[in-house]
Amino acid sequence: MLTTTLIAMTFVAFALAATSVRRIPEGQVYTVRRLGRAPLLLTAGTHVLLPMIDRVAHKIDLGGQVLRFEGGTVYWQVLEPAVADEVIDDAPEFIRTNVVAALRDSGTAHSADRRAVGTQLKHAVNGSLRARGMLVTRVELDAA
Repeated sequence: MLTTTLIAMTFVAFALAATSVRRIPEGQVYTVRRLGRAPLLLTAGTHVLLPMIDRVAHKIDLGGQVLRFEGGTVYWQVLEPAVADEVIDDAPEFIRTNVVAALRDSGTAHSADRRAVGTQLKHAVNGSLRARGMLVTRVELDAA
């Protein structure tokens, strides 16, 4: 009986140890919440988390991201993960909505120079995105 209990406790201890080690790849940042407090940022490397106390809230990719919308493609990235953590789940829809609205409001939407219109859209959207820790790097419009 004692041997079975000892084996079970050893197995549980190894399982907890295995789940507490996290390897974060290059180009990513994990935000971890400990008992609901403000998030901790874990950068690339190996980290130890406390099981049942620490929770990975978001896995934020710092490389470029691609977002397609009706009429084109937006390339964006996260610059400040601590700021972007609060809105990262809604970022694609927020960017898509702002680009489509800026395209609709743009007086040059029918211009033959799609690159110039894309640059105008990028600047229009980045005004609100920078405060959220993100940046649109390029907007490409589809050929009409």
